[in-house]
Amino acid sequence: MSVMPLIAVLVPALGALLIACSGERRANVREFWSVLSGVVLLGLNASMIPAVLSDTALQCTLFQVLPGIEIAFRVDKFGLLFALGASVLWIVTSFYSIGYMRTLQEHAQTRYFACFALALTATTGVAFSANLFTVFLFYEALTLITYPLVAHKETPEARAGARKYAIYLLGAAKVGLVAAIILTYNQVGTLDFRAGGILPSDLQHPELLFLVFGLFLFGFAKNALMPLHSWLPAAMVAPTPVSALLHAVAVVKTGVFCTLRVFLFVYGEEAMRNLGVDQLALGAASVTILVGSLLALGQDNLKARLAFSTVSQLSYIILGAALLNSNGVTGGIAHITNHAVSKITLFLCAGSIYVSTHKTEISQLSGIARRMPWTMAAFALGSLSVVGIPPTSGFVSKWYLALGTVDRHAQLGANDRFSLMLLGVLLVSSLLNAIYLMPIVYKAYFEKGFDSSEDEQIREVPWMVIPLTITAVASLLLGIFPEPVLIFAGSVLP
Repeated sequence: MSVMPLIAVLVPALGALLIACSGERRANVREFWSVLSGVVLLGLNASMIPAVLSDTALQCTLFQVLPGIEIAFRVDKFGLLFALGASVLWIVTSFYSIGYMRTLQEHAQTRYFACFALALTATTGVAFSANLFTVFLFYEALTLITYPLVAHKETPEARAGARKYAIYLLGAAKVGLVAAIILTYNQVGTLDFRAGGILPSDLQHPELLFLVFGLFLFGFAKNALMPLHSWLPAAMVAPTPVSALLHAVAVVKTGVFCTLRVFLFVYGEEAMRNLGVDQLALGAASVTILVGSLLALGQDNLKARLAFSTVSQLSYIILGAALLNSNGVTGGIAHITNHAVSKITLFLCAGSIYVSTHKTEISQLSGIARRMPWTMAAFALGSLSVVGIPPTSGFVSKWYLALGTVDRHAQLGANDRFSLMLLGVLLVSSLLNAIYLMPIVYKAYFEKGFDSSEDEQIREVPWMVIPLTITAVASLLLGIFPEPVLIFAGSVLP
């Protein structure tokens, strides 16, 4: 019994309460609580690393709802890696948010920072949940808490985007997840996560279990699998820091994290193969990877292009886990962290460009690197990582994913052509990543523009440039020194 997971969940909630008490008039105090909460949470998460690496149980049960259904927390390597990434990037984005919100003089900043903190409570709760029931509670709480952030601007467009966001995510959870959880409990009598899965080796009612898997796969709609993906581009009406943290890290990564929990800790490798649900997951992920990349090509709005890129990149994670071998799972889990660092860099750069120039379209960015050198250098580095160019972090996870497809082919034999098709999906999608990202870099550096006297007044905001520089450098360092992430990611598959 350890209270550490519970304390970690409660720290951001306490921070949200202190932020709300500070109010609009004490902005400095309010923002101090926001940053301090992140620092304390990171410290708590980091303090659990030695115990988790030594396989010491850190678990806490609050109370039992029904036999086999509890509100309980347990920290393992997979959950701790996710929680560490979210807490680090929260601190960075908190500093960025201060510059963004103050420069634009946004309204309702206290509500914004309070909901921001509560979103990290829900994310940490998902990371440390010991069972499906606890995951469901925090997963749903995350949707409700982030609704005001998506609708923050309170324009008709913002309200419409937030409405679509809520309908998709709450609807999928109510229809898909509730049914899947009830049917799972009915089949095995427990909802606890267990390495290798909780389904018995002698699978009964395989058709039902196949259906339940599909309900899980699409019920966790935050994973943005097609066709339940359009909420994510619609939610880009939110302020850029919200897009950066919640739609590159917390919300979307919570979706794929929960999906992988089901793959590896509810169904397990053997059951997924016997049922054939691995092929369903691989097929859905492959379609989403390619179609998401193609849709990104057609977007002139910078945040919209990044949003469709995220739709595609999330499915790399699902594909890696569905390969059901060590290299594939390692690549998929590593991509949760590696993509988060790279994509948050791109979103922070988009916000920096908007604050300094009020431009949102890619066609308007010719020559912008001359006025915003730090922002565009970070954007270029983040783009290289998303494409998967060495020595960036994106290359590491994509390399393991490619190895995973080769391993699957070797395991299934010479008659297996599907695995080679998956390798082709990875290669073609990386090419598409380059086609929709690198022209932005070319336009910024090599096309003429921004020559008017008004454009000469454009300046980067230090409060925003420093965080995006940190995340850009991190995307490089995690490629040069990938071991910290791989230690956690490589130990999940039993």
